Amino acid sequence: MNFIDLQEQYARYRPQIDGRIKRVLEHGHFIMGPEIAELEAALSTFVGVRHTITVASGTDSLEIALRALGIGPGDEVITVPFTWISTAEVIGLVGAKPVFVDIEPETYNIDIDLIEPAITPRTKAILPVSLFGQMPDYDRINAIAAKHKLPVIEDGAQSFGATQRGRRSCGVTLIGSTSFFPAKPLGCYGDGGALFTNDDALADTMRAIRTHGGLKRHHHPYLGMNGRFDTLQAAVLLAKLPHFEWEVEQRAHIGARYTALLTQPPSADASSNPDNSSPLPPGSARTGAPTHRRTDAPVLPPPVAPGNTHVYAQYTIRVPDRDALGAALKAQGIPTAVYYPKCLHEQPVFADCGYRFGDFPVSEKASREVISLPMHPFLSEPDQDRIVAAIREAVGR
Repeated sequence: MNFIDLQEQYARYRPQIDGRIKRVLEHGHFIMGPEIAELEAALSTFVGVRHTITVASGTDSLEIALRALGIGPGDEVITVPFTWISTAEVIGLVGAKPVFVDIEPETYNIDIDLIEPAITPRTKAILPVSLFGQMPDYDRINAIAAKHKLPVIEDGAQSFGATQRGRRSCGVTLIGSTSFFPAKPLGCYGDGGALFTNDDALADTMRAIRTHGGLKRHHHPYLGMNGRFDTLQAAVLLAKLPHFEWEVEQRAHIGARYTALLTQPPSADASSNPDNSSPLPPGSARTGAPTHRRTDAPVLPPPVAPGNTHVYAQYTIRVPDRDALGAALKAQGIPTAVYYPKCLHEQPVFADCGYRFGDFPVSEKASREVISLPMHPFLSEPDQDRIVAAIREAVGR
């Protein structure tokens, strides 16, 4: 069993992927070839923004966004401590200081009530993370940002394809950022990322920073980087993109089915359902989560916040003894992963920020309890049933 089945995805899309790659090999424009502009136009249409700037990685996209906003030494950027290190790493790389605020206990996204108290005269941006596949409430976040005249950058590396009140992730803030790392919902076959904005001037600045600080050869008004996206990787994404909507739908269905199986009473029999899918609790939809869950359940599935869809970049549950569950599933040949076992304020590189263990109790508790299950658009119902049965056996339900 694969945690993420890229091999099956390639087998299904092989003719399109091979054909796209062959075309690049034949025309030979390996850097900024025609596929780059084609992909950027397609992604702009998909997200619903005027500008997409593809870049070499999701990390580069965040750093370019900060540089384009003029953020540097002495500045502060508000973000969360429960995320992959690149979110805060880039803040340090431009010379600014990450200011952490805690997360919500269920969605794992930023606790919006804590943002405004963290704002100081040195705050220059808010950088929320749309963790595990769904977005925090950006209407509320944008309202706070507007009140304090601050830009918002969405780190949508795990939520690309998700929506909030009908708007796509990466299209709801001044700048959206995503990653095309192979394991992401839309992944290439190497590193890659993109930036999204409706601001024309900001788009030009980010394009320039991506290409050594200039839009014209031998003219460099900005201190930039080599952050260009490879043409071959753009070709891979162009082959996958026509299938992406179907994959997003499958992720929502599989995620909802996981949740239904994990929250139904142990005696319930999924096989009795005539359409061979798990029954959902009353009031829930295939693209959402149950409106209630057993309060005594030792396994807590992820809810879907009102107005959201979820792409389940990771299907992440919480259990009191995460390590024991992981070992039990491994013994049955079921892979798992932990995102993330240690919060960023616990990392030595951020020791100078002055935080201590205990400062972010919700994040710290989550980091000790979360575990992610196999999740990809091709996960079969028998495999899903096997995973859930193994979890029930391990936790004694």
